[in-house]
Amino acid sequence: MAHRIITQIALVGTRVIGRAFVEAWRQAQATQKYAKATSTAGTNTTLKAHAGLTLDEACRILNVKPPQNGVIDETVLMERFKKLFDANEPGKGGSFYLQSKVLRARERIESEVREAEEKARRAEELEKGWKPRVYK
Repeated sequence: MAHRIITQIALVGTRVIGRAFVEAWRQAQATQKYAKATSTAGTNTTLKAHAGLTLDEACRILNVKPPQNGVIDETVLMERFKKLFDANEPGKGGSFYLQSKVLRARERIESEVREAEEKARRAEELEKGWKPRVYK
């Protein structure tokens, strides 16, 4: 009688583990297909700190206007960031989630401004021509 119970437990256990393994395999395959599809479409698959947060969302979170031509008033941005970041301090009864959202919103806006500055610098360099310094 005991050998029947042990055999039944072993069969049920292997069935459960087998199903979990198959599901994990399917999920890994789907993730690979998605990564391949997005990389061939030209989108950047590297994870950034602000992944999933659009510029519009970031501006609404911090209640600032979107950067115009890659320029934003950094003092207003930092004022709003500090006010919201401090208001959501978990030690003072705030929410860590909201504090994280505020931080990611600031990072998203700053990265957008940095990218615009870099494009402008490259365009300016192309207009003037690249003249490397030669040290002798």
